[in-house]
Amino acid sequence: MKYVKATSVLPEKLIVEIQKYVQGETIYIPKPEKAHHKWGTRSGSRELIDDRNASIKYAFKDGHTIQQLAEEHFLSAETIKKIVYSK
Repeated sequence: MKYVKATSVLPEKLIVEIQKYVQGETIYIPKPEKAHHKWGTRSGSRELIDDRNASIKYAFKDGHTIQQLAEEHFLSAETIKKIVYSK
């Protein structure tokens, strides 16, 4: 996390108001809820995993065993079960 000096981004009146509550300490100001992104959406990882899981489900329906899929995708059998039996 990168720190930013309050004096470089906040108006002086706001700094004076904040100093009534906190002085010389580090505070965290979270993003608004609507600015949050779900995991992997920005990097594309989520889409890759969703595609992989769809491929695993298709292969399972096509007759591949849990063990075959686990070895092919380097995942545990339990993880494959979670993928193929999820909605």
